[in-house]
Amino acid sequence: MGLRERLAKEWFMLCIVLVIVLAKMDPSVGAKGGPLKPETTITYIAVSAIFFNSGLSLKTEFTNSWLHAASCFFCSDLNQSCWWE
Repeated sequence: MGLRERLAKEWFMLCIVLVIVLAKMDPSVGAKGGPLKPETTITYIAVSAIFFNSGLSLKTEFTNSWLHAASCFFCSDLNQSCWWE
């Protein structure tokens, strides 16, 4: 395995190390009130991106989930109608 293949395989770890080194060199970029605005980016953007990315990796089983959702809707509708009488 050559160097190029190894770098292509371990790209994520290399990026993590690069970001850590950059943060060590200039920590003011990620400080409160800095140019990255961590109060906003971490609270909203990063969390949203993580959930969106994990949602993209879910398997899509539309037919099975549609049948399950329809039965759940029917049961909940039946339960709600019994409560209101």
